[in-house]
Amino acid sequence: MKSSRLVSILLLLQTRGRMTAARLAEELEVSVRTVYRDIEALHASGVPLYGDAGHAGGYQLLAGYRTRLTGLSAQEAEALFLSGVPGPAAELGLGSDLAAAQLKLRAALPAELRDQADRMRSRFHLDAPGWYAPDEEVPYLTRVAEAVWHSRVIEVRYRRWKEPTDVDRRLEPYGLVLKAGRWYVVAAPGPRTYRVDQILQLSCDGEVFEPPPGFDLAAHWQRHQADFHARLYSGRALVRISPAAAEGLTGPVAQALADNGTAEPDGWTRASLPIESLDHAHREFLAMGTGIEVLEPAELRARVAGTVRELAERYATG
Repeated sequence: MKSSRLVSILLLLQTRGRMTAARLAEELEVSVRTVYRDIEALHASGVPLYGDAGHAGGYQLLAGYRTRLTGLSAQEAEALFLSGVPGPAAELGLGSDLAAAQLKLRAALPAELRDQADRMRSRFHLDAPGWYAPDEEVPYLTRVAEAVWHSRVIEVRYRRWKEPTDVDRRLEPYGLVLKAGRWYVVAAPGPRTYRVDQILQLSCDGEVFEPPPGFDLAAHWQRHQADFHARLYSGRALVRISPAAAEGLTGPVAQALADNGTAEPDGWTRASLPIESLDHAHREFLAMGTGIEVLEPAELRARVAGTVRELAERYATG
């Protein structure tokens, strides 16, 4: 809608400053000609904006001009209130700030949008940790967040899973990630990923570092997850799996079944699935009971068969 687009142009210029017609067109996914017409419409409505020609030109609002319009649609208002996650915000020391921001936003919304945002907040709740994940204390989370925000070097004593378990590290923290209820800090050198709850000691003398230009935390995290799964699932197993057992698969294993599974006449599916190790696959496949048959590798099939025979003998004599 044109009215919505006009408000979007106004808010873009208000928040970003000078923008060319081409950049506005790219942001709004319209033609440059459409932007020109919209700019003329804003001029006609009395909005104090002007344009400069040339390579460094573009449109901008008169200095000091601000609009009280939010330009929010009903869906946008709902999404903003849904995005407020009180638990993680409180862990970062921002719980009261989030509440205050939501209160101000709610007060600025028209009555109709306010009612819809309230309904969204009352009917949806995000609880990130898993069912059986205990509440873990993260005593240094706030200080790590401060170091991330101010680009300050931190010295930490960190507990890792392999020997030596407790190590000292000098870190340049680029960003924080909340994954499945657990906080991670992405930090140089590397950069590498560290669990914040495994930091045993932390000190900061105020030394400032320069983050690498163009570092994209979200893109880095996606690559990190892809690399993690590639390292985690280092082997393959050829199996036949029943429809009921297939429904219980998740993650890369479920994706592999969908990508290369072949339906067989009895309704089962034959597929090559990624496995972490023979030991891990042995445990996981046994837990699926009669819903799976291991075909390859031969060593894994023999181990599963041996365990099944042992169980049969044990229960036969019980």
